[in-house]
Amino acid sequence: MKQPERETQVMAHIETLVAEEHRLFAKGALDEADSARLAAVGVELDRYWDLLRQRRAARETGHDPDAAALRPAGTVENYRG
Repeated sequence: MKQPERETQVMAHIETLVAEEHRLFAKGALDEADSARLAAVGVELDRYWDLLRQRRAARETGHDPDAAALRPAGTVENYRG
């Protein structure tokens, strides 16, 4: 099944963030700015993975995936697993 264009865009953004995360991890010791950026990338990744899950769940249950929205960092970061 072909992935809808919007989800392809979301996945491309996730892949970009993952590449940046890997680049930062590869540095080893991070300065304060790199540590802050790594934390920000982690939060953004969580938000975009959440958006992708929302879109897929909406589609699977017969709802409009375009109704899914990027949730605030505080909401996504406070999920309990």
